[in-house]
Amino acid sequence: MPAYYIISYDITDQKGYELYASEVAKLLPLYGASVLFSDDKAITVEGTASQVNAIVVFPNRELALECYQSEKYREIKKIRLSSVANSRFVLASD
Repeated sequence: MPAYYIISYDITDQKGYELYASEVAKLLPLYGASVLFSDDKAITVEGTASQVNAIVVFPNRELALECYQSEKYREIKKIRLSSVANSRFVLASD
């Protein structure tokens, strides 16, 4: 069953964020994943808005976790943590 990362955050360093996005784009195909959407114009109908909202789909939960826990993503994650605030990653699947 597919697994989805539901992601939201606020960008604090645009150049750092662009580097992060570029590196993640290279990593995702190695795990059969793709970005379903990434939107900085979403409408918040309840709760607190984030600047960027995205959904990334993986073939299954195991590959999603393997990607997130990989050494390569740990390095890329450092870029994200230094260039965004209020980040939330939620993994959802059946």
